[in-house]
Amino acid sequence: MLKHALRAAAVLALVAVVAAPVAVAAPASESAPTPAAIAVLAHGAAHGAPAVTSASALKGQARLGYEVAGEEVRVTVDARSTFDLGSIPTRSWGSFRISHVIDGRDYWGDFEVDCLTTGGPTATVTGRLVRTSPVHPWQTHLDPHTRMGLSFHVPRNGEARVGLSGATAKGAPLLTRCMAPAADMAVVDGGYILRDRNASLVSDR
Repeated sequence: MLKHALRAAAVLALVAVVAAPVAVAAPASESAPTPAAIAVLAHGAAHGAPAVTSASALKGQARLGYEVAGEEVRVTVDARSTFDLGSIPTRSWGSFRISHVIDGRDYWGDFEVDCLTTGGPTATVTGRLVRTSPVHPWQTHLDPHTRMGLSFHVPRNGEARVGLSGATAKGAPLLTRCMAPAADMAVVDGGYILRDRNASLVSDR
């Protein structure tokens, strides 16, 4: 048991280090729009643009091309968001699970979605950790409700890919909402269905 926990903790630490460049401090008000979003909204108001509501959705599960022999990483997601003007969602909800099988034991964590953004065949999802498998190293190595991010590339044809942010170290600032690294891990089994708010259905299935 100790061997499994220590090995999982080492993998977690490696992922957290790799993710460090995107692990920036959350803004004082996570729901506050960025200056760019404010500029877009102000431009629309000045020109009398009507409010526009659109929606995005991402759903599916897949095993990723993880390079460590004998280990398996899976990501399951069901996320949705609505938008008015601009690319910042007015509301996001849903869940995702990151599963990492080591020596036959499944270490998983469930997250509550707080942001889904989409653009063509790409998407980013972030969420807060709400529960884990028993004796998961995340229970002691991470702050409660830490945030992690996922990125997805879901083309109509070709290879789908997923990126994982990992977690910031205990006591470190949260990953910023809506942020995730490049989608660099190939989908080798399963798949995702993505609906962009400005496009027709996109899917890798």
